[in-house]
Amino acid sequence: MEIWIYFTLLAALMQAIRTAGQKQLTQHLNAMATTGVRYIYALPFAWLYLWWMLDYRQLSMPVLNTTFIQYAMIACVMQIIGTVCLVAAFKYRNFAVATSLAKTEAIQVAVLGALLFSASLTALGWISVVIGVVGVLLVSKVKFTYKDVFQNPGAGFGLAAGLGLAVTTLLIRQSSLALNTDLLLSAAVTLTFMITVQTLFSAVYVYLQDKQQIQVMLRQWRLCLFVGVTSVLGSIGWFTAASFQNAAYVKALGQVEFFITLFITYRIFKEKISAVEYVGMALIVASVVILLVWA
Repeated sequence: MEIWIYFTLLAALMQAIRTAGQKQLTQHLNAMATTGVRYIYALPFAWLYLWWMLDYRQLSMPVLNTTFIQYAMIACVMQIIGTVCLVAAFKYRNFAVATSLAKTEAIQVAVLGALLFSASLTALGWISVVIGVVGVLLVSKVKFTYKDVFQNPGAGFGLAAGLGLAVTTLLIRQSSLALNTDLLLSAAVTLTFMITVQTLFSAVYVYLQDKQQIQVMLRQWRLCLFVGVTSVLGSIGWFTAASFQNAAYVKALGQVEFFITLFITYRIFKEKISAVEYVGMALIVASVVILLVWA
């Protein structure tokens, strides 16, 4: 298999595990502090990974040119905006609809990539993305009604969250490519740069919003460390995969995360899987097979 496939599967697995850790953290921290943990506790490991990559590839640190900085800074802001929109969606009725709409990120990446960066897909590639998104929505077990989608402000925030994260993924790829160096190294540089900036943003925001949250982060260091480590491993996967392959294909394959999450839930919590969820999982698998074999 191609290298981007391995890194995407790593990212999907780590993101599913990290999400479980973040759910536990919400019992101790507010939403923005929980988001900040994924950057703050990941930062030292990101720098360690960059140092190892420089040594492993026997390369020097590339120059952070203007194009790279512009793309990476916008990506940092868009990821934060996407997260804020997702948090905002929770305040409205039927936030399950909003969060499910945020999962349309994969198809938004495909559309925006084609429009903004001429990153077009093959016909089978488009089919794979659409089937995967439908599968994810079915696995989400959310019933969409006209009132929920068109009269619920949370639905707008959900779509905005997907848009913010879609733009982030596209700009991560452009940032990495702008360095014009070894792709493994450029992905590591982009990752470290963005996590450093986002750590500063989130730490300052949390401190100004509620200083007590910083103390809670320190008291819950074990769980925060778990989230930080799984977060940086997932980010290494996403950033590297997006550097090697069209971002839309990366996100399409990355939807196996929801399959993994459902499997973990079934194995650990012994919850029954409904017929609709089985159909959703089958569609996700079909999407992946089309993507890897024919697209």
